[in-house]
Amino acid sequence: MVSERDSGDTMALRVTVQEGTDPREPRAGRRKKKALYLALVAVLLAGGTGAGLLWAGRGGNGSEPESGPKVKQIAVVRTDLSGSREMDGTLGYDSPRTIRSAGEGRITWLANRGATVKRGGQLYRVDERPAVVFYGSTPLYRRLDTPGSVGRDIRVVADNLKALGYDIGVQPAPGAVVRQQTPAGDPAPTTTAPGQGETTPPAGQSSPPDGGSGQATDAPQEQPASPSPSQSTVREGDGVLTTSLMSAIKRWQKAVGMDQTGILDVSDVVVTKSAVRVSDVLAQPGDDASRDLMTVTSTTKSVTVPVGSLDMGSIKSGQQVTVVLPDRSTATGRVSAIGSVVQASQDAAGDTGQTKTNVTVSLDDPQAVKGIDSAPVQAQFQGESKKGVLAVPVGALLALREGGYAVRLSGGRLVPVDTGMFAKGLVEISGQGVSEGMKVETTA
Repeated sequence: MVSERDSGDTMALRVTVQEGTDPREPRAGRRKKKALYLALVAVLLAGGTGAGLLWAGRGGNGSEPESGPKVKQIAVVRTDLSGSREMDGTLGYDSPRTIRSAGEGRITWLANRGATVKRGGQLYRVDERPAVVFYGSTPLYRRLDTPGSVGRDIRVVADNLKALGYDIGVQPAPGAVVRQQTPAGDPAPTTTAPGQGETTPPAGQSSPPDGGSGQATDAPQEQPASPSPSQSTVREGDGVLTTSLMSAIKRWQKAVGMDQTGILDVSDVVVTKSAVRVSDVLAQPGDDASRDLMTVTSTTKSVTVPVGSLDMGSIKSGQQVTVVLPDRSTATGRVSAIGSVVQASQDAAGDTGQTKTNVTVSLDDPQAVKGIDSAPVQAQFQGESKKGVLAVPVGALLALREGGYAVRLSGGRLVPVDTGMFAKGLVEISGQGVSEGMKVETTA
């Protein structure tokens, strides 16, 4: 039996060989053995182990020199194994976003840093014209001044005014055909229900020529001289700029201090998913509005964890996470989002390291971090766990030349084992003759 020590400090190797073997094996055999050795070391290192490895194979004969790895005996234990991983993360507010004015002029007012702005609240004013928060997913991308216009941006306006308590009338149903009229102030758009003729406008708009029966009529409809009205079909999720909606816009404009025109400009509304918190103010009153004004976030906090590519396979959506706060208290959460953009990390010297993906952890109880705006934290990802399994230190494993693994009993006999879960330097083992309390050799 010959003992070798690896030149590094982190891995001690003990090599045992069968008696009577020829140490001068062919070069191909040595290459094969080296490949097996390197593959096994990589597997053990990936499992978080730096302990010794006992390897039964061929390679020489002789006695073990004093410089070989220290070997001790340890009992096989029955224990619980958990594959949890702890990684660095940052606690902070979700969804940061930079706000830039869509109009021109001078900034006359800005919300304070730390302020929470809800639906209907003002974020800033340009030339004393307010920019108001509406909730939704589609921003205003055009001037809303044409009766009969159809689109998802109009649905955002309709839904928000209704939520703020304004009567917007009845919106045409999906499938209705709407005649667009220009300019603003022309007769209300008429609609055609699927499979029917022209019908009356929604409630609150002008009545049809037949006196408001709501039935199709042969009476001529009033049309603008120029341009000819165009038609749009209302799709699911669309809104229609009806006369009633434009009247509601006028009443809302009066309440927020705008001119009552019934027309909305792109700069009048800032569309967000929900209430926002002003995290930083980037301008001041008197500045030109055509610049970045502020950064906002959502009002909820989460933990962002950059996860290396080698660890991404163990991260799943909905996975339970324990967050260790700076005061060593803990909060529970779950993986709510896994980033789709992979970024290369850099060390202090600016060298590019391994690629990392941002994983977002949402907290189960936001009150647990009520007094913390931002802080470095530790995220403990709960992985696979097993209870009551037989386990030994990884250093007790012997990789057999013919394949598989074994442990060596105190008397020198090898017992083949099947390996299971690796966790924190231990490995689950099972097999015939393996029992709790039996003594096996392991590297010290």
